[in-house]
Amino acid sequence: MSRTFLAVVNRAAGGKRCGKQADAVIADLRAKGIKIDVAETEARGHATEIVRAEYAKGRTNFMAVGGDGTSYEIVNGLFPEAIEGPKPRLALLPLGTGNSFLRDFSNDGAAYAIESLLADRVRACDVMRMKHDRGTIYYINLLSIGFAANAAAVTNRRFKRFGPAGYLAGVLVCLLKHERRKFPLRINGESKTDDRKCLFLSFNNSKFTGGTMMIAPDADPTDGQVEFIRWGPIGRLGALGQLKRIYDGTHVKHPLAEVRRASRFEFDLDDPIDVMVDGEVIRIRCEALDVLAGALEVCV
Repeated sequence: MSRTFLAVVNRAAGGKRCGKQADAVIADLRAKGIKIDVAETEARGHATEIVRAEYAKGRTNFMAVGGDGTSYEIVNGLFPEAIEGPKPRLALLPLGTGNSFLRDFSNDGAAYAIESLLADRVRACDVMRMKHDRGTIYYINLLSIGFAANAAAVTNRRFKRFGPAGYLAGVLVCLLKHERRKFPLRINGESKTDDRKCLFLSFNNSKFTGGTMMIAPDADPTDGQVEFIRWGPIGRLGALGQLKRIYDGTHVKHPLAEVRRASRFEFDLDDPIDVMVDGEVIRIRCEALDVLAGALEVCV
């Protein structure tokens, strides 16, 4: 392989597990013929800054060494410039906490990612674009609002070091509050606004969240569509009973669950809300979500 990847290393990922493993894995890849330059992140958002500067210089091949948050920052360093510029390529070296996106393709984690890289196995991947009151964000995994975002916020503050088990703890904490509210939106240009109360909404490019929760069992990151999951105002006990079904995707068969594929969403929110996107939690007022079909090459 003649191309050279810039490995963006987040040593803090996975409770600092990434920092302990990254050097040896990168050295092994180099020994097997993969050309790699290395840049280490120093703070939240640094990966975005690194990648934006390198893409502007003409580099198009990047490697996320960390978790879903590292990939998210890299994607936001590539776009929007990559919409009109050369198509970038992203390899994944999942040494972080969630690593949810890669699970669509394999349960073997880093071993599968390394195999894909060595085999030069690549496919086009959709990129989701969310415009909001303070700018635009891009993602390749999922974006959720409502209960799922609240659980992620609690997890990031209190339980992230415990990995997937920490997300479960965040879910249980949020069940005690169990907020259900309206998130008014229109789908695919429809004139009618859906302002029904719900537990959560999820806008998915891939299947998994929290590492092993199959939130969108039929999502396809290559189909140019968002897999939209809406959960109606289910009660606390009902939600608790459905929790285990999220791990095999059967929760979408519940009468209060709705699944729809769409390519554009417009929001009518009055105020900013917590949003969980690719493992990160931000507070924004969502305005519009659409799909950049096949905008990114991913080594999977």
